[in-house]
Order: sequence, then structure tokens, then C-alpha cells
Amino acid sequence: MSDCLFDLHIGYISFRNPISLAPMAGIVGSAFANQYAGDAGLVVLGAFNLDKASIDVASKLAARGRKEFISDEPLELIKKEIRAVKSGSAVAINVRSTALEPLIEAAKIIKEEGAILELNAHCRQPEMLEAGIGETLLHDLPRLSAWIKAIKETGVVLSVKVRANVIDDIELARLIDRSGADIIHVDAAQEGSEADLDAILNYRDATRLFLIGNNSVRDFEAAKDMFSRGADMVSVARGVLENPELIKELVESVCSYQQSTGWYNTPKHVCSDGDFRALAFCCLPVKPCPVHEKYRKLGYTAEEFTRTKLEFSKGTMLEFGEDTCFGSLVWCCKISKPCWIRDGVLHTIDLSDVEYMKLKKQLAEYVLNHARIPVNESH
Repeated sequence: MSDCLFDLHIGYISFRNPISLAPMAGIVGSAFANQYAGDAGLVVLGAFNLDKASIDVASKLAARGRKEFISDEPLELIKKEIRAVKSGSAVAINVRSTALEPLIEAAKIIKEEGAILELNAHCRQPEMLEAGIGETLLHDLPRLSAWIKAIKETGVVLSVKVRANVIDDIELARLIDRSGADIIHVDAAQEGSEADLDAILNYRDATRLFLIGNNSVRDFEAAKDMFSRGADMVSVARGVLENPELIKELVESVCSYQQSTGWYNTPKHVCSDGDFRALAFCCLPVKPCPVHEKYRKLGYTAEEFTRTKLEFSKGTMLEFGEDTCFGSLVWCCKISKPCWIRDGVLHTIDLSDVEYMKLKKQLAEYVLNHARIPVNESH
């Protein structure tokens, strides 16, 4: 059911839906993915250790009871694992290394297998930090940037798995974007709480890269919270251990939601801390409102912002609605907010809620594409 609902693709990779299985070292291999994530749009296997130093660290962790993937021939193991995924999901391989060369070799193989390489800048076990693996990359941004650039020279689709609230998230998102990665996979962790949704919003407003949100997604309401802050996809890991049907349930829910709304990750309104995409729902900028700060960050003046939205509306159904508050549907809010005037216009012109929201999504992209200041320079 999901295959035709979503238009999600990056390079040679297509995702049939925006639900992913996240990596768990020593647990999420092909067998786990086949058993619990057959419906997922993406399965991220790993983490796999590529060089002697990372293998030594993993061996020490395993000796004290932690599960790890350890192999004397990690590249062969990776190739075997990719080929063993039978579900039809896109596959990513989360990898650790203390050196660049093993990452380059892995990238070549992963690209040949039609998969994604995910650079692990996330793990934070003391032994890994001491060896310079995982989260330590976040404290060495020149090295992280250089590695991203070098890995991308292989042509592989590249994801970077990071942990929020370690360094400045906006600076990190910008760096990953400018270095050439394709995906940012964000563990929206915060101390002593559920997922930090503000962190997801910060990443969304700092980059237009494909964004995967992770942490504390155990039902569709939590997934919708991440989607509404700008995640293109959500990933789940330990929630699957608690509920083996979780991914199936999330896929069914997001497919149903997409069918009924036309825009599964519709942003919150700007006046409710929505991301830049929410400018598609903003009123004409004639009164005090958070919209002014939002469009200025993209380099628009009020006149330019107005003109840009009106330019998009020409020749579309958003041109209609002279009886609405500002004389055009281009200024109207999202369909989940009750408005009998907007709904009356939609009924009169025979425009469905789904088609209306699809036009608003296109409008959001148009506003971002015509910004004077690119998103990754906007803060």
C-alpha cells in the first residue's frame, strides 16, 4: 500500500515509506530486520566495526556483556548482510572506524550493493570515546567534514548519525550539509526526558537535507510529533524490542495519514513554533506575528514574501478564495485547523483537502527555493 503514496528518494535510493528501523549494535542485523521490519521504508543495520582499533574496542565491550558485531572480515560481513535483507526495504549500514581508509573501502562496497553508508558519530561508550570513535567526531568538526567529503567522492549515498544536544546543533547541521552528506539521522536525546522535539526543529530549519528523527518513538502520536517538527522519516529501535509489531503499526498509520491529508509531515504553524515550511500557511504579513521573524531569516522583506507566495498561486487553485480573510487560499492555514470560510471555498471549487495540502507542500518548497538566504545560512 505504501509504495505509491510517498515520493521519497535520494540518489539511487528510494524509500517506500518514512518509517525506519534504527541500528542497535549486535542486535540489528539482517535477521532482525527481516523478522521485525519487513514493512519499513529503511532498515539501518549495525553498527559494524571496520578497523582493528574499532574491532578491539567492540571486543572489550562484548567481554563486559554488551552485544556487538565483530568480524575479521567486516567488509564481507557487510556485503552478506545487505544481500540477506529480503523485505524490499532500502538498506543502510552504520559503521565505526578510527581511520578514514576503511570507511572509503566500505563506501565502495555499499554503493555497489545499492545501499547507504551511515557514518557513526553517535556512540558514546567510554571505550569508544577514548579510541576516538562515534560521538568524538562531533568534537572534531574539521575531521568530520573531511571524512564526509572523502566518503562522498565514492558516490555512495551518505547518512551521518548524530546525537542532539552534544554541541551546537545548528552549527553541526550546517557543517554536515555543506560537507556534502545526503541524510542526517538525529537521536533527539535530552537528559532525563523524552525526545527533544525542539532539536528536530532546529535541524530542520538549519538544513534541507533528508532528516531522520530518532528517540522515544513508541506510537504514531510520537512519530507525528517528529514529523510536524520537520522529520522526513522517523526511526525506531528499542521500541521494537518492546513491541514487535511497532514498525508494522507505524507504517499502517502513516500510510493512512498520508492518504487522508496529502502531507504526512505537515509542519506546525509558525505561530506554534513551526519550521520554515510553515510559511506556506501564513497570513498576509500585515500585523504583528512570528511570521515576520521567520521570513526575514530567509532574506525576504514583507513585500518580497508576499510577492513570492502570490507568484506561486498564479494558475493554481490557490488563486481562488476572494471571500477568505486575505482574498486567496494562498494565505489560508492547514486543513487540520477548522475554518468554515476556507472549507466553503474548497467545496465551491471542488478542491479536496488532500489536493489543497499537496499544493501547500509545493508552495512551501517554492518559498524555500526562492529565499535570498539559503536555509543552511539562515540563522
